[in-house]
Amino acid sequence: MAGTDTLPMNISQLFEEHGLQLQVEKGDYIFHEGESAGDLFFIKKGSIQISKESENGKELTFRVCGKNSIIGESSLFGPTTVHSNTAKAIVESEIAILNKHLLEMFLTEQPTLMIGYLKWIQNENLKNQSLIRDLVIHGKKGALFSTLIRLSNTYGKPLDDSKNHILLDIYLTNTDVASLCSTSREMINRMLNDLKKQNIISFDKGYITILDLNYLKEEIACENCPATICRID
Repeated sequence: MAGTDTLPMNISQLFEEHGLQLQVEKGDYIFHEGESAGDLFFIKKGSIQISKESENGKELTFRVCGKNSIIGESSLFGPTTVHSNTAKAIVESEIAILNKHLLEMFLTEQPTLMIGYLKWIQNENLKNQSLIRDLVIHGKKGALFSTLIRLSNTYGKPLDDSKNHILLDIYLTNTDVASLCSTSREMINRMLNDLKKQNIISFDKGYITILDLNYLKEEIACENCPATICRID
């Protein structure tokens, strides 16, 4: 389920046909906060963490982007600025890099392509607004529950056990989860252990399985937004 389902196929083909294809190893940086934002990056394979360092040095993760996602998109149709965050591969990945001016030219020359891109970027904005809303309104507990729900929509794989259990098919340490929730690792440790004791989740060697998704949704009065919006990528 990883990746953005609404990205138009012909836009991904532009990256495939005209972009620079690049293999990146786990831990490699795609770009750093403050660097010139002259290119866009299409993820063909793997997972890329988008994060920002706060003034006190704490790393906050905004997104974990998978296959068929575009990153660095905020600079399109504007002056070339600098990246406001940092992108790092958390697994071995493949990306395609396309200069922003080249993509702007393709979009300008092909109105149908432009409409598709605008629809996609609108959906991205809705995802970001929804994420900020949940982090601000529901507090630390709600932030964790919302993050687990989003992870299930993005990386969830139903287990064949007839119990509606969902494996999150992405390796996450408690520090990673804390960063996604904008809170401390100690707080996340306690909340995850509480959920485990209640048999809401289980975890093993960095992989979380959600045993009762409905509980998480009910606790934060989930509005059941479309899965294209309620995502972590």
